[in-house]
Amino acid sequence: MRLPLLLILPVLILDALVDWYICRAVWRRCRRAAAFWRPFSLWSSIALALFLVVMICWPKKSASDSDLVGIMWALFSYFSIYISKYIGVLFDLVCKFARNRVVRSLPIVFGVGAFLLMWWGALVNRYNIDVVEIDYTNPALPEAFQGLTVAQISDLHVGSYGADTAYVAKVVDAVNALHPDLIVFTGDIVNRRTDELAPFVSTLSRLEAPMGVYSILGNHDYGDYYNWPSDEAKEVNMMLLKDMQAQMGWHMLNNESHTFYAGSDSIVLIGVENIGDPPFPIYGDLDVAYSGDLADPAFKILLSHNPAHWSADIAESPDKNIALTLSGHTHAMQVAFGRISPAVFRYKTWGGMYSDSDRAHDLYVNIGIGEVGMPARIGATPEITLFKFSR
Repeated sequence: MRLPLLLILPVLILDALVDWYICRAVWRRCRRAAAFWRPFSLWSSIALALFLVVMICWPKKSASDSDLVGIMWALFSYFSIYISKYIGVLFDLVCKFARNRVVRSLPIVFGVGAFLLMWWGALVNRYNIDVVEIDYTNPALPEAFQGLTVAQISDLHVGSYGADTAYVAKVVDAVNALHPDLIVFTGDIVNRRTDELAPFVSTLSRLEAPMGVYSILGNHDYGDYYNWPSDEAKEVNMMLLKDMQAQMGWHMLNNESHTFYAGSDSIVLIGVENIGDPPFPIYGDLDVAYSGDLADPAFKILLSHNPAHWSADIAESPDKNIALTLSGHTHAMQVAFGRISPAVFRYKTWGGMYSDSDRAHDLYVNIGIGEVGMPARIGATPEITLFKFSR
């Protein structure tokens, strides 16, 4: 309990200072409103602070799925209020000495604009699916696979939708409409527990491609974010996830690989379990996933949930002949406008295509189709990636 309180103490102090600043600004500029605003500002500030303390300290690992969704929306509502206040105060400080009335009204305009933008991300943009088409050229591609199309989806986090399958059905229809040869899913199908997937099994089983649907596990899929009564219960949860994906007709690659043949040509799809940077645990093993020599000339596509694996172990590595790695995980922190995103402060490779210095190894990071933690996508539109392979 002490740790969450210590972590949010700076936030509470900053929020109190922002409320005090706004109250003073109203007093200076409109004294007639001060009689109402001062007590309202005081009590609303206290109420919101207590609300934040309760939400942060709520035992999330043992909370029900509905409680977790409620907490997610409650925290988003709280921060949509205060982020709008931060922006309003920031612009007020910048425009403080302006005499022009239009300029002095900008803090209110930007504060209200930020509030509306956040709720647009929550109510509208989180459902606006963007199909990103990538013409992937690599001279090492076997001739028989010229024109291969691969659809990638990632980070569904179905627990964020409760039992409402409407959006996931929309995703399935959008992928199928692309008529890809192969569909891959790069991890994080649930938030905490396999139970979340049950309402979506029938819907996700409609995904279809001639070469099949292949998936890997992400850090959320192992049950590490839930308080299990025993290790056996956690293991049952993992087995249930594998069974459900089998029911869906998906092929899980848990440190495994699959070779596709076309005449005398072939390509290899490798799937590793989660490998990433701290604090995310490592379950994957690339040497186990591919039984041959990773330096051999076979054309290899790797599915690895966390792009940190590519940065640390594959890029610039002459002993690993892996043409393309497909990852997810970052969500672009669910906030991005073009190549501007706070994700750059956390991830070196957070979205889009990357290559090492001699372009021997390529990486594509899909920014995800779902969301977790924040029920919104402010920019960072949900993504389906369609790769068109050529020599």
